[in-house]
Amino acid sequence: MNLQGIVAVSGKPGLWKALSQNKTGFILESLDEKKTKLVANISTAKLAALDEITIFGDDEDIRLKDVLDRIKGVASVPDAKADGTTLRKFFREVAPGHDEEKVYASDMKKIVSWFGILKGLPLFDEADPAAADDETPAVEETTAVEDNVDEKTTAKKKPVAKKPAK
Repeated sequence: MNLQGIVAVSGKPGLWKALSQNKTGFILESLDEKKTKLVANISTAKLAALDEITIFGDDEDIRLKDVLDRIKGVASVPDAKADGTTLRKFFREVAPGHDEEKVYASDMKKIVSWFGILKGLPLFDEADPAAADDETPAVEETTAVEDNVDEKTTAKKKPVAKKPAK
């Protein structure tokens, strides 16, 4: 799952894709069918990148990406508007070890609604570029010697004659 460039904006519903950055903020595009554009000022708006979000855990924090991967494998996902007990039971399955005192029903609703937005997008099934970089084996450096060396690259420049000073 490739979540790079996908952000949540405080005070704005849904998810946004970061298109570019200017000196005052980010230019974002909504991931819904409307494709609304938004300029988020970095001094006033709070942006949270989905690939960096974690959920409170009992022992250690759980990455949102891991939870979304587990949700992808579950047969039935409850509606984002389901009651808190249904969502809590679902989260015990997809995020075992989450801190039940710190993870609120509103957080679970938000994550389930984000899953609903992301599952229809092509980036949901893409491989994560960061994970691909970690899995690629190191390539040994080789040097090739060329027999035919271009004369222009090896020729020395002639010194320029200076004009005498008057």
